[in-house]
Amino acid sequence: MTSHAHGEQHTAWASAARAARFLSDVSAIADVEVRKLRRDWTELLTRAVQPTLWLLVFGQVFGRIRAIPTGSVNYLEFLAPGILAQSVLFTAIFYGIAIIWERDLGILQKLLVSPASRGALVLGKAASASVRGLAQTVIIYVLAGVLGVRLRFDVGAVVGVVVAVSLGSAVFSTLSLIVACLVKTRERFMGIGQVLTMPLFFASNAIYPLELMPGWLQTVSRANPLSYLVDALRGLMIAGGHAVFGVALDFAVEIAALGFLVALAAKLYPTVAR
Repeated sequence: MTSHAHGEQHTAWASAARAARFLSDVSAIADVEVRKLRRDWTELLTRAVQPTLWLLVFGQVFGRIRAIPTGSVNYLEFLAPGILAQSVLFTAIFYGIAIIWERDLGILQKLLVSPASRGALVLGKAASASVRGLAQTVIIYVLAGVLGVRLRFDVGAVVGVVVAVSLGSAVFSTLSLIVACLVKTRERFMGIGQVLTMPLFFASNAIYPLELMPGWLQTVSRANPLSYLVDALRGLMIAGGHAVFGVALDFAVEIAALGFLVALAAKLYPTVAR
């Protein structure tokens, strides 16, 4: 073997080792976060109250009015993916407060001096947020089924929903982490979190179709990552549902948003400990 070929092989092995180490670090951080969730499932149950009310009250009432055109699906079926996306958003957007809590207890400083890269720390926390999002998915699926929503259960659709929810949870939890890095206090973080959730939700296609919006709001909605999560879920979750943007584009936008936010959060993450 020539020295050039040997060098290339060594580089490949080193890259594979770095990738394996990175994934191991991500898994370790995620496992720590998931263990916290296993000790207290009441948080998931309390967060299920709001989407339950949206489906039971809002969905049923507006379904009777029939004032919103929803194509081949009824309004409750149109709404269910939007409420799942809302649940993902509301669960993930306040995830960053745990970072502030960890900083105040000195836990964050220990993580920052560990060999794990900042990117692995951020992705590990995003992965644990995805577990919370998937737990919410189960709750919404059960409730929607009880209400008579025609759900898809073929393997491809279910896998697609799992991936979409995981990506959406990761996107909004990473956005939450960025906010936590910038504001540093729990009180200010809660205020900003409240300010973010309502505009993201109402400036999306979660509860009404894109074509009903005025032109300026359609532009805002197309720039809103929540719209692409809703669109993907609407195409994958509901029998007869349709993804306006296309599922491939929905996933591409979510992946691009996650990549950008992880890079930004990894750069800002050390500053939260100061």
